Formats: sequence, structure tokens, C-alpha cells
Amino acid sequence: MERLYVTHASDAGNLMVTLRFSDDTVQTVDIGDFIRRHPHPQYNKYLNSSLFRRFTIENGNVVWGKNWDLIFPIEQLHAGVLE
Repeated sequence: MERLYVTHASDAGNLMVTLRFSDDTVQTVDIGDFIRRHPHPQYNKYLNSSLFRRFTIENGNVVWGKNWDLIFPIEQLHAGVLE
């Protein structure tokens, strides 16, 4: 099985991202819901939509912050459910 990775990410509004994966699956994931359910000073700042929109794709994953403050397992993003 080939490695799964994010090929494109866009802001879907309301702290959600739409992701396209290497297998051409497209998934919209509610990141804001995860942050609200798991409050942490490192994550809470991304409830600010202007900071949230600064995500990048690095090594095939969508990340927030210079030091990857916020990152999720690719399998969870692909399924659209963050645990």
C-alpha cells in the first residue's frame, strides 16, 4: 500500500479545512471542534480564525505553527474524524 499524504488543503471556514489526499479522497475536517473538546494553551490560539488560516502542508500533513504546534494523524484526517 502506498503512503497516504495530503496534496492540497484549503480553509473551509468555521475552523474547518478541506483536504485532498494522495488517493484523491477529499475530506472536510472540523479542527475547531477538536480544539474546543481538548483545550490546551498550545491549541487554543488556533480558535482565532486569522491564525487558523496560516496552516501549511509539510511532509504530506497539514500543520499549524512553526514547530508543528497542531498536527493530526493522517489516518484520522482521511477518515474525517479527529479523536
